[in-house]
Amino acid sequence: MFFHADDIARCADRIGMRLVVGLIVLDFPSAWASDADEYLHKALAVHDEVRGYDLVDSAFAPHAPYTVSDEPLHKIAMYSNELDVPVHMHLHETAREVAEAEQQSGLRPLQRIDQLELLNANLIAVHMTELTEFEIERVAEAGVHVAHCPESNLKLGSGICPVTALLDAGANLCLGTDGAASNNDLDLLGEMRSAALLAKGYSGDASACNTRQAIEMATINGARALGLADRIGSVEAGKRADLIAIDLGQLNTQPLYDPVSQVVYAASSRQVSDVWIDGEPQLRDFEFCRLDIDRILANAAAWARKIGS
Repeated sequence: MFFHADDIARCADRIGMRLVVGLIVLDFPSAWASDADEYLHKALAVHDEVRGYDLVDSAFAPHAPYTVSDEPLHKIAMYSNELDVPVHMHLHETAREVAEAEQQSGLRPLQRIDQLELLNANLIAVHMTELTEFEIERVAEAGVHVAHCPESNLKLGSGICPVTALLDAGANLCLGTDGAASNNDLDLLGEMRSAALLAKGYSGDASACNTRQAIEMATINGARALGLADRIGSVEAGKRADLIAIDLGQLNTQPLYDPVSQVVYAASSRQVSDVWIDGEPQLRDFEFCRLDIDRILANAAAWARKIGS
């Protein structure tokens, strides 16, 4: 099922969510488009339709280097530069992906992306588990944003993103979940804790990815990656009031010596008591303000039956 921009905007407004619409591009056909040119044509049309809505932004979303060929990727680089739209791509997710690319073309995926002029500050590179020292420096130099998906990478056995090396090089790291099929709970607090702990275990350094860095990965760094840091991502005068309150008075976060440490290492998403999007309350004292939970559960059950039949 596909929706028009007005439907997306109404959905964002009704449920009080800030949305980034992924403008998918693939070489192979789907129910949405028949080839890369049609994907691009429709992507540009959707971008034009949603750009006037406060709660909706867009990003080009070529899936991965192995599912999108050079010509559409070069066009995406051009459109991204002209329109200043982010490009979200799964990149260097597994050792096998990198090895097969080298075998087929003689180039590692990042080399190819660089040649296609996509390696720049508009690129959100998702996963990035297989990186050489040179690639880490090149990513940081180009201003590429890395979306670290620790729990998905662990569940799929994909590898581990070299978080410490990327942070030391000055790269912007934010957090992702990949998706429900490879992550399950889509819990940003859990993802933050996993990212901090995994960085320590992988590097052998207990000070790696400290609590401040982990919080930044979950907040302002994500806003930077989406090109929205002037609007969201931190509590500052003049920014949109996208805020959450976390109840640290519960048993699992007591005694409370360091609130930041407790948020990163002990708090649960079930402790989020209040949520505001653009200053509008969406969760108040643990109760949803706009969502019909019974309807959501009924829809989930209906889709489960449909998919399982």
